Amino acid sequence: MKVGFIGLGIMGRPMALNLKKAGHALFVPERASLTDEIRAAATVLADAAAVAQAAEVVITMVPDTPDVEQVLFGPRGVAEGLSPGKLVIDMSSISPTATKVFARRINEKGCDYLDAPVSGGEVGAKNATLTIMVGGPEAAFERARPLFEAMGKNITLVGENGAGQTCKVANQIIVALNLQAVSEALVFAAKAGADPAKVRQALMGGFANSRILEVHAERMIKRSFAPGFRIRLHQKDLNIALQAAREMGISLPNTALAQQMFSAVAGAGGADLDHSAIVQAIERLAGTEVAAGG
Repeated sequence: MKVGFIGLGIMGRPMALNLKKAGHALFVPERASLTDEIRAAATVLADAAAVAQAAEVVITMVPDTPDVEQVLFGPRGVAEGLSPGKLVIDMSSISPTATKVFARRINEKGCDYLDAPVSGGEVGAKNATLTIMVGGPEAAFERARPLFEAMGKNITLVGENGAGQTCKVANQIIVALNLQAVSEALVFAAKAGADPAKVRQALMGGFANSRILEVHAERMIKRSFAPGFRIRLHQKDLNIALQAAREMGISLPNTALAQQMFSAVAGAGGADLDHSAIVQAIERLAGTEVAAGG
């Protein structure tokens, strides 16, 4: 397919390159930040509208709800270049409520819209093993399936537009609370005089095992907080969760607490650290740092 890709950051760049590797033609808007690798792999056009004119399918992968709105509906945005029959896929993690509005506006142009946020981080993006959670019409989902299969492994049509984003918010709640749980467990072990690395190894053989324990506990122990997924982006996702909870009149008490832990790290200058650095907030409260050997 002819695929436009807008948002070539930590996640978007390897995702786009995997589409190229699968045989799809890439079209991207001109940006000073475009790497030589992307310039060699794609046709570079003036702006998002030109990309939408050239492509059959346009994928967006940008940080937040206002960014998606700007890319789609701002001056020389995607909407200006659309013609009936084209497909827009937003793979960003944004508000489910706004997503439904964006979908209606794209539908009014005779085009389909899918919200398809992902989980799996930079490693999943590079290895084409992302989990992809999709909201939208089934026919559009089937049309996009070859693209999703070039970027991910666990691909699910969750429901109508907005359902993909709702699923991603649920994912981010679970990840945040697991990060906090693992942080508390390792700090507890360190304070008690046990070796957190050996505690992690033991727990990985039991019911407490998780991907967070496998991957992020190791980061915590090795003090490896270079970002795969930045704290400020997880804060953004939890803000979406808490705002939606307020709108629905429900309580998410542990989500709110995890957000405060992220805020404590961000307030100390760690907003651009990996979200596993949430452990630093727990460490400060305990006066104990998690490190190999206790």
